[in-house]
Amino acid sequence: MASLSEWIEGARPRTLPNAVAPVVAGVGAAIALDAFSWWRSALALLVSLSLIIGVNYANDYSDGIRGTDENRVGPLRLVGSGVAAPKAVLTAALVSLGLAGVLGLVLVAVSGHWWLLGMGALCILGAWFYTGGKKPYGYYGFGEIAVFVFFGLAGVLGTVYVQAGRVSWAAVACAVAVGCFSTAVLTANNLRDIPTDIEAGKRTLATRLGDKGTRRLYLALVFVPFLISLSFVFTGYSVAALAALTIIVLYPAAGVVQAGKKGRELIPALRDTGLAMLLWSVVTTIGLNV
Repeated sequence: MASLSEWIEGARPRTLPNAVAPVVAGVGAAIALDAFSWWRSALALLVSLSLIIGVNYANDYSDGIRGTDENRVGPLRLVGSGVAAPKAVLTAALVSLGLAGVLGLVLVAVSGHWWLLGMGALCILGAWFYTGGKKPYGYYGFGEIAVFVFFGLAGVLGTVYVQAGRVSWAAVACAVAVGCFSTAVLTANNLRDIPTDIEAGKRTLATRLGDKGTRRLYLALVFVPFLISLSFVFTGYSVAALAALTIIVLYPAAGVVQAGKKGRELIPALRDTGLAMLLWSVVTTIGLNV
């Protein structure tokens, strides 16, 4: 039976910046539109956190019962390591995704934008079928697209829309930037797992691009947010351009990827990319509103 610390590790807390950053950036864009609501922002954050924890447990369960995680490098896999029963991990995934659904329903109800229920349903289905079901799309190279959409576009623009009832060009710019960061985190993760994924028959985008191609993709993705930061200089939000300085935090991660590190040596790249994304969102939020 898994201990509390093992359950926490199985939830993969290092991925939480992927859930927090889009809400922070969305809040910044909402404030710039004079539409900030602290409790709607809090609800959006809880939805995002529940969703990513649900995704992580669902992935642990689905990959574990397939045997994909038997030789995986990285954080503890509850099912793959045998410390937790598959049914228990499945229950944790369903409870987390269910909580995201209930909180999302409340947020949609108070905002009055009922069409957002469709987007919420897609997010939950995307969370499950990433590695779940008979033909999980994460096994066919579509995981990066899903992360860009759900933890970039949907996360940022959804946070703005439930408060302002509209989006701005700054919100779209933030959504693209955060989406690229989030996708870069997954790309670094899949780069690390290329050997074991090939062995398990998991055809991620990284296994299709190969080692060199995946490293180039990562570097391209993390470059985009800094271009967006610099573009703020020409659009009336010059202070927001200071977010480009977060490249200082990202530089070690990019260096690890560029240097050709493999296996466990890539784990710091995941951490630093997530931290850079979160810091970028905070600085941009401040810059959009001073």
